[in-house]
Amino acid sequence: MYDHKDITLDMFSQQQQQEHLQNNEYYLKKSLLPQKSTVSKGKYTLHDFQIMRTLGTGSFGRVHLVKSIHNNRFYAIKVLKKFKIVKMKQIEHTCDERRMLKLVQHPFLIRMWGTFQDSKNLFLVMDYIEGGELFSLLRKSHRFPNPVAKFYAAEVILAIEYLHAHNIIYRDLKPENILLDKYGHVKITDFGFAKEVENVTSTLCGTPDYLAPEIIQSKPYNKSVDWWSLGILIYEMLAGYTPFYDTTPMKTYEKILIGRVNYPDFFVHEVIDLLNRLITSDLSRRLGNLQNGAEDIKSHPWFQEVVWEKLVNKDIETPYEPPIQGGTGDSSLFDIYPEEQQLDYGIQCEDPYEHFFVDF
Repeated sequence: MYDHKDITLDMFSQQQQQEHLQNNEYYLKKSLLPQKSTVSKGKYTLHDFQIMRTLGTGSFGRVHLVKSIHNNRFYAIKVLKKFKIVKMKQIEHTCDERRMLKLVQHPFLIRMWGTFQDSKNLFLVMDYIEGGELFSLLRKSHRFPNPVAKFYAAEVILAIEYLHAHNIIYRDLKPENILLDKYGHVKITDFGFAKEVENVTSTLCGTPDYLAPEIIQSKPYNKSVDWWSLGILIYEMLAGYTPFYDTTPMKTYEKILIGRVNYPDFFVHEVIDLLNRLITSDLSRRLGNLQNGAEDIKSHPWFQEVVWEKLVNKDIETPYEPPIQGGTGDSSLFDIYPEEQQLDYGIQCEDPYEHFFVDF
């Protein structure tokens, strides 16, 4: 297995666009919270939380496991450094992420509880998902059996269908951005590339292995790019690698544009048929982009035994329950990261970037 890399190509020169890959390691985690939150209302501050440890690091900052001093619940706080966001021309994406997370509420999507800022950083208070990343489970398993891949794919479909119903394109579907709650249900996280779009957009961003050909070709594209990515995800879960994987992004792009998919012998006929109708550059054939939308995918023979109403209510037994040992604050399923000795959190000084992030 290998780590995927995120890219956003609207801020680089042509040469840099071909070479730049940007780590995206923000993995937000959650313990299941009751319907009525006991989180204090109003604006958060850093003083509301005790920082426990780092859960992940990325290009713009890091994610911490924190504990509320008010209700003793655990959350994940995503911290983004303002100067890095501005330098990398990610202001729009960052503000979009906050707006998208504020809008969505679905059983299989991460939840944001609030945001705040100081003179140097932005803080997003998120669910803490203690079950770890689907990527880590896939890496340990090498590949998933057919029923396991089908279960995770089905929950992802319901989440993407919900986003599309709210005119949101996700644009970064991959195993690293899918978390598992303590019961083994999925939570899609990291909305850094999500965008509210009624018709089409043209920003070149995402993860090379998962990019639809129309994105690579800089054509206007619509929500169907997420269904292409679903096909890549299903393939990777079943095979342990992506269908167009290569050692460099440019070679991966070339393979995507050629569009030739080789299926392992152990792939069943039904899933090959499904993937042929998802991983296709022909938008008039791509499932999810046709008249019936996501229903065409949900009614495909590969999903014939899925009871979608039970699935959305979490009434179907999960194929894997994460081995959580230390209660709701357990973080043993996440990698250990070096902790910074002096965090520049809570500093109040001159802030040249404040006007970019007024909503935080």
